[in-house]
Amino acid sequence: MKLNMPLPWAAVRHWLLAGTLLTLTACGFHLRDMGSDAMPFQSLYLLDSGAPTIAQELRRSFRSGGVRLVSAPEDADVALELMREHSAKNILSLSGRGKVREYELIYRVEFRTRPASSPTWSHPQTVELRRDFSYSDSALLAKDYEETRLLKDMYADAIREIMRRVSRMSREATAATP
Repeated sequence: MKLNMPLPWAAVRHWLLAGTLLTLTACGFHLRDMGSDAMPFQSLYLLDSGAPTIAQELRRSFRSGGVRLVSAPEDADVALELMREHSAKNILSLSGRGKVREYELIYRVEFRTRPASSPTWSHPQTVELRRDFSYSDSALLAKDYEETRLLKDMYADAIREIMRRVSRMSREATAATP
């Protein structure tokens, strides 16, 4: 009878996985998310005349974060105005034959907030995102899809950044109020 039997690979993998997870949780690691309790306010008024591209998705994101959207600014804890948005596509590089090799996509959105306790708006803030991608005439459909995908990702990143900033500014306004 053998006393020293090697562990099967499946058991070794399970022990390694458990050790890794234990190490990650012990160091305080956790996945980044907004969480339902991340927003320090319950209601929001969204004035979206300047950025219709992301307004609907921003509404959806606030709702999923537990924030109630109201139709009048007087009923809101925080008012958010999307002032303007701008998209651009610039040429980054050309080939020796003068054909485009790389593009840069730029998406910029400006917004401002106003807490219910204040009659004045905050200074306008800008979220600007840039992505570049290679281009080839021989892969036209694939590059068109890549550009569309990059734009959608940029919109999603802008929404997350706006939510983080609104949450932070609301926390600071709440902390400053006696």
